[in-house]
Parts: sequence; C-alpha cells; structure tokens
Amino acid sequence: MLRKSKFYICALGLGLSIVLSASALGQAAAGSGQPAGGAGGNAASPMGAKIGIVNIQDAIVATNEGKKEFDALQSRFAPKQNELKTQNDEVENIKKDLQAKGDKLNEEERARQVKSLEGKQKLLQRNYEDAQNEFQQAEQEVVNRIGGKMLNVLEKYAKNNGYSVILDVSNPQTPVLWASQGTNITKDLVDAYNTEAPVSAAPSNPAPKPAGAAANRTPGSGVTTPKKP
Repeated sequence: MLRKSKFYICALGLGLSIVLSASALGQAAAGSGQPAGGAGGNAASPMGAKIGIVNIQDAIVATNEGKKEFDALQSRFAPKQNELKTQNDEVENIKKDLQAKGDKLNEEERARQVKSLEGKQKLLQRNYEDAQNEFQQAEQEVVNRIGGKMLNVLEKYAKNNGYSVILDVSNPQTPVLWASQGTNITKDLVDAYNTEAPVSAAPSNPAPKPAGAAANRTPGSGVTTPKKP
C-alpha cells in the first residue's frame, strides 16, 4: 500500500505523469522484439505499456542536494525560532503571573496588565506569521529549484528505461490506490539525480534544534518550522 505524504509541492503540480509517445513505444518494441515496456523487472500494463510510480516529494528531500539545502534552512531559521520561543515564554509567564495575582490587583492595575498581555500576544502572532511566511517562501524556492532539475532527470530516466507512464503519488488525492513495490522508482530516481547533479552529502550531524523549542514539521521535509503560539 502506498504511503500518502501530506507534503504539498505547488511547483510540481498534482498527479504528475510523464507519457512518452505511442509511436516511440512502438518503434522501441519493434526494434527489441519485445512488447513495449517489457524490458526490466518492473510491472507492465496488460496493453504492454511499462508503468512506474514515484513520490516526487520524498525524492526531492532524499537527494544529497535536498538534504544539504534543508539542513541549511534549519540552521538559517534556528535563531528566529529561538526568538519566537523567548517571546512565547514571556507571554506565558505574564499569563501565569496575572492568574496568580489577579484577585489581588485593583481594577485599574489589572486592566493595564491585561492590555499589556494582549499587545504582546498580538506581536507574537504577527512575528510568528511573518517567520512562517518567510520560511515557506524559502522552502518553496528550494523545492522549485531541485524539482525543476528532477523533472529533467525523471524524463531521461523514463526514456532510458522504457517507461511509457510514470505517476506521482505524492498528492494524497492521487487516483493511484495501490501499486506493487516493484513499480516504485523513487529510490532509483534519487540515485539518478545524485549522479546527474552531484553535491557533497549533507553533514552527518546537522545543526541542533533550539533547546526546548517545540516545533511543527512539514511531513517529509525534515525541516523545522516555528511553533504557532
């Protein structure tokens, strides 16, 4: 059964497929003496067309370049995450103090502290949203850059290995409900990409996460985003 990733990549679209021309398939089959798509151990459709599936989202973050880029994003946004955590801790401490002393404060002092708390909460929310937007934009730039090159590698891989159709199963709404593991070319695509676009592998010990900072993760990306206050 396919694992459905929730990681959404706008630049690559949904339900990506690469379909080679029927005439090219016919010529390849005639030249080899085999039904189209019969080469290799991968599954072929009853009509002889060789079909594969790929999780483009997983492939992007599994490449050496992807690991390196996402580790760099982690390091880049760690100071901002620390800053947000400090602001969030301040807000929480004010809340606790207000709750503990609320019945001992006169109405004027209590109103002043409540107003101050509300101001800090609004500032924290704005800072969080700004950081989240900045992070998502930076992440999307990485995805677009690697994804564009990966599509070229995928097309070359498909032609060299006799595929007529390759379906992307990254999207949770993919029409592909089940496929045998033998049709999954995600790892092969990652290997092909690393060969076509070699970079040094990501450090084995990436930058540590900020101490005590809870985080949300974009599934599959391995990149930490600031926790929503």
